[in-house]
Amino acid sequence: MNWIILVVAGLFEVAFAFSLGKAKESTGNEMYVWYAAFLVALSISMGLLIKATQTLPIGTAYAVWTGIGAVGTVLVGILVFKEPATFLRLFFLTTLIGSIIGLKAVAH
Repeated sequence: MNWIILVVAGLFEVAFAFSLGKAKESTGNEMYVWYAAFLVALSISMGLLIKATQTLPIGTAYAVWTGIGAVGTVLVGILVFKEPATFLRLFFLTTLIGSIIGLKAVAH
């Protein structure tokens, strides 16, 4: 169950990064709404990470959490913010995904 919580926490990390990207593109009150969304997503992500680390090893949990956030944020950047999807970028994204899976596989 705590692995599921950890994955959800990682998805909220993607949400807070997405909110920052949207705030950067916005002006006026809309910008403040996105910053508020950032704070909410950040709080939820951290709360879930705390919950997950009650039973998962901290080193593994933190690495998986940041990895999910990194992979998700790169994908959001490519798909939503039209960042470049170069071969090397996708190659290293794939190696990061492999590392996350490997850490999960060897966790106690």
